[in-house]
Amino acid sequence: QVQLVESGGGSVQAGGSLRLSCAASGRTFSSYAMGWFRQAPGKEREFVAAISRSGGRTDSADSVKGRFTLSRDNTKNTVYLQMNSPRPVDTAVYYCAAKRALGSAWYGAKQSEYGYWGQGTQVTVSS
Repeated sequence: QVQLVESGGGSVQAGGSLRLSCAASGRTFSSYAMGWFRQAPGKEREFVAAISRSGGRTDSADSVKGRFTLSRDNTKNTVYLQMNSPRPVDTAVYYCAAKRALGSAWYGAKQSEYGYWGQGTQVTVSS
């Protein structure tokens, strides 16, 4: 099992930057594919970005492509979501998720595949 704790959320002005972190417990972090999802008030939770076990493959939602970057440091059991040029529409609770991955299996935006979730961190972008 793995436990996930997000941090780094807060308030930021549009055009600024913010880095979210997700720290995982356990000694097998490199066995997990990771993802970030978000949920805005009154909306369904949606995919933001995902990264493979090794970090060699990433993908992100079209709405954040070119602005958000996902990376991981398996030596620190941490995944990072770098948010550059955020917009007010990016305001949401951001959740980190993990899926124990088999080999090079890719789960991407499939929320139902991720069995472990953090508690979420609020990001508020003001104009």
